[in-house]
Amino acid sequence: MSSPRKFAVLGNPVKHSLSPRLHALFGQQTGLNIQYEKHCVEPDAFSRTVAQFFEDGGVGLNITLPFKADAFALAGPRISERARAAGSANTLWFEDGQVHACNTDGIGLVNDLLRLQLALHGSRILLIGAGGATRGVILPLLQAGCAHLHIVNRTEAKAHALAELTRPLANPGIHVSASGFASLEGAWDIIVNASASSLAGEALPLPDALFNPDNIAYDMLYTRDADTPFLQQARRAGVGQTSDGLGMLVYQGAESFRIWNQIQPEPAPVLAALRAELAESA
Repeated sequence: MSSPRKFAVLGNPVKHSLSPRLHALFGQQTGLNIQYEKHCVEPDAFSRTVAQFFEDGGVGLNITLPFKADAFALAGPRISERARAAGSANTLWFEDGQVHACNTDGIGLVNDLLRLQLALHGSRILLIGAGGATRGVILPLLQAGCAHLHIVNRTEAKAHALAELTRPLANPGIHVSASGFASLEGAWDIIVNASASSLAGEALPLPDALFNPDNIAYDMLYTRDADTPFLQQARRAGVGQTSDGLGMLVYQGAESFRIWNQIQPEPAPVLAALRAELAESA
């Protein structure tokens, strides 16, 4: 048997990362011999760890918090369009003697929304939060053809600043807007929580009228029971459909796997396996 192709996820913390299991399942599915590890990295050791990984023959890295901006800076000009729009990178690989970077978070979200049989073209999307997680998914949502993208944030100025960054990325006819929670209004087809509210166990100051039987509430956070405070809040208000972010994790991982190995894995059975394993561990 040939030596395994080596991969890893770098972050701090990474103890609970599902990436090693996810990529092991992709490797089994595609018949590739892979070795995928997780490494908790100290802030001042990130660049050194990346360099050593590739010097030792590593193929690809996933990058999680708090190093996505560092990964973006490390690749310099060798960044994808998606990483440039996101201002961060979660996928690194070594090619032609140099480190290259991409951000697969947004395409992961888009592909999971498509899995849920949502019509993205012409849709009205509300994004909650104005941090790196929000910025990381904007370009693929625009490229999927949404008609209106609205960013809402507790600090309204941050929402408007991100909207200003976003407008040049949008094709003519796509409306990009922003507000604070107090002035939030309108009808939305897809409501995505990209804030850290669920991680903190906090309710968001959203009006119940925002949710209805025809729209979906999607939380980019994933949990063992596929439930979060945001999704509970949406269901109480009468939302038609909810989803946590486990599918987004799987689909962004599938895109990283494709970039590294030039093989497209099938995410659906891996998502089903991870969901079952999480439920068993609850």
